[in-house]
Amino acid sequence: MRTAITSKNILYQLIMLALAMVVGCTPQPPEPMGVVPAKRQIAWHQMEQYAFVHFTINTFTDKEWGYGDESPEWFAPTDFDADALVRVVKDAGLTGLILTAKHHDGFCLWPSRYTEHSVKNSPYKGGKGDIVGEVAEACRRHGIKFGFYLSPWDRNHAGYGSEEYLIYYRNQLRELLTDYGPVFEMWFDGANGGDGYYGGRNETRRVELGYLYYDWPKVVDIIRELSPETVVWSSSLPDARWCSNERGVIDEHCWAMASPEDMYPGGRDSLAVLRYGQEDGSRWAPAEADVSIRPGWFYHADERPKSAEELFDIYLTSVGRGGTLLLNLAPDRRGRIPEEDIEALMAWRKMIDQAFSRDLAADAEFSVSSSRGRGYGAECMQGEDLAYWATEDNVKSGEVCLTWAEAKSIKYVVVQEHIALGQRVREFVVESYDGHKWQQVAIGTTIGYKRILSLGNGITTTALRIRFLDSRGPLTIDRVAVY
Repeated sequence: MRTAITSKNILYQLIMLALAMVVGCTPQPPEPMGVVPAKRQIAWHQMEQYAFVHFTINTFTDKEWGYGDESPEWFAPTDFDADALVRVVKDAGLTGLILTAKHHDGFCLWPSRYTEHSVKNSPYKGGKGDIVGEVAEACRRHGIKFGFYLSPWDRNHAGYGSEEYLIYYRNQLRELLTDYGPVFEMWFDGANGGDGYYGGRNETRRVELGYLYYDWPKVVDIIRELSPETVVWSSSLPDARWCSNERGVIDEHCWAMASPEDMYPGGRDSLAVLRYGQEDGSRWAPAEADVSIRPGWFYHADERPKSAEELFDIYLTSVGRGGTLLLNLAPDRRGRIPEEDIEALMAWRKMIDQAFSRDLAADAEFSVSSSRGRGYGAECMQGEDLAYWATEDNVKSGEVCLTWAEAKSIKYVVVQEHIALGQRVREFVVESYDGHKWQQVAIGTTIGYKRILSLGNGITTTALRIRFLDSRGPLTIDRVAVY
């Protein structure tokens, strides 16, 4: 059904709304569609972009993966300041910080009670320092959410590969969550087993498929017990998943749902499940895009940061494709974010602020092809409140039209689904009106939490139309914004 660009359509909706108010009938909301996000996952989606911070002994050995035989005395930052680090994160518009509490080398950035291979035996603050604690407190002071990464693989621990190490690992997990939690996200990667120091044995150790050896359900139970609102990121799909690459690119066709039972064909991660998700997936496990501002994850003096323009493109291909962005920052041997990295971050922040500072949809007249009734109409898509446009149960397609009294120059269109009731849209198109006919300016498949469509060099128009061609169920659109 086409939407007319006339006052008649708007008048009809006003009449119908008035009749509904007189009759006093309030339509029921749509039923949830398949699996839906938990409260902690919705809060995680709303964070949109947050920082990863890789900082440990590797910073001082110029390595990406330490072997496990490094002396704690090598960890010697000369000017570490947790507040300065967190201020950079906040000023860049990042909403959280995930710290590498322990990487594969096994060195712990907190004075763990379960090992001597930690910051307590380093020169930092004479062995009295606690990087994890200092960063956690700084995050709380500055209103930044805190999380950490605890590497499952440990190339230092003599018991790695046995039950002894699992006890050690779970003890450290409990220690971190008890002393520094709650945390917004726990991050686990898939680096499991290989050559290492292992307490001086210098050998290669292979573990049974990572998800079997570590017994992730037990790990998740510990997290749920001590920090119940934590989002757990892992290829075992408790809450969120890898997007299948480290370039910061989520696929344009991406479902937030996926099934753990389909993740390990042949004993390896399914890159297809990670990349695209699954329309009929059994868990809400949306994609997170992890990427470093530099080529490596740890600081290397011969590397340079990405430009603001490159970071902006990454924003569009991560947050702009329904996922979140985990942007890695690498403190140098002082313990500071390098000045050139800060310069790129602040320029990137300025680009985002300029591009998305004024929503032109606030000045538009909204109309829709149909709606569920009072409380679910076209007006529900303007602004950032909790209302949403919804169609009747048997209506799985429809369109929304925005019109302006004067022509507007438009470069970005943002569409958001009401994911509290599930992800639904399979296909949609964006069209502009040239005064005589509609012209297609963008196409899309999935939407999810947020989809940002770039219109290239931009268009100038008095009307914009989004046609939702196919959906898993009745449409539930949270917001349409135009910049």
